[in-house]
Amino acid sequence: MSAPEVAQGAVRIKGRTSRTWHDLALYYMLFATGLRPLEIARIEVRDYLHADGSVCRESELRADVAINGKLRPLYFSSSRLDDALTAYVRERLAGGHGLGGPDVYRGLDPCSRLFLSPSGEPYKITPNNGEPGQNRYVCRALLEIYRKLFRYAELKGLSTQSARLTVISRMYERGADEDQVGAILGIGERSAVRELLPRPKPTLAELLDELI
Repeated sequence: MSAPEVAQGAVRIKGRTSRTWHDLALYYMLFATGLRPLEIARIEVRDYLHADGSVCRESELRADVAINGKLRPLYFSSSRLDDALTAYVRERLAGGHGLGGPDVYRGLDPCSRLFLSPSGEPYKITPNNGEPGQNRYVCRALLEIYRKLFRYAELKGLSTQSARLTVISRMYERGADEDQVGAILGIGERSAVRELLPRPKPTLAELLDELI
């Protein structure tokens, strides 16, 4: 997705959804962090905010949140995501959902989930039965919300996977290598990153054009 396409999708979502800031924050979270829906469902207030209420720009995705069970870097560096989450936090406070001490974490319980259902409950995470011995989980409610948001956005090919590919593409544009992309997305093998989206390589002509 191009930046204008992502922005246009947000405009359409804002005009159609009934939970404006909650849904916009969910939408932006995909493109700003590269997290998977299950990881987003598990994120807690303390992962996003410091005790003084400021944003954890350089946070960590805890091992118990990550799908692969491994700690990895997590960055909150999007002003659009910040604006949506700030408005959503105000809605949570007004609704009395997941409250904590009045002078810390913007009044929220730091161990409450960052995203809550309309009733103020955490989204249910259930085992996703697969092969014997596999330890997989799914948050079906959040997946359904994302399907709805993708319909509202009206962007051809938009999915959680294409959002992750967009993150990879943006990182490549800024000079990232496969190791850095893998660190953010939780992919341990460079080859697995390349299978998702090969790193663009300039031609020899481009490399040597006006070399001196």
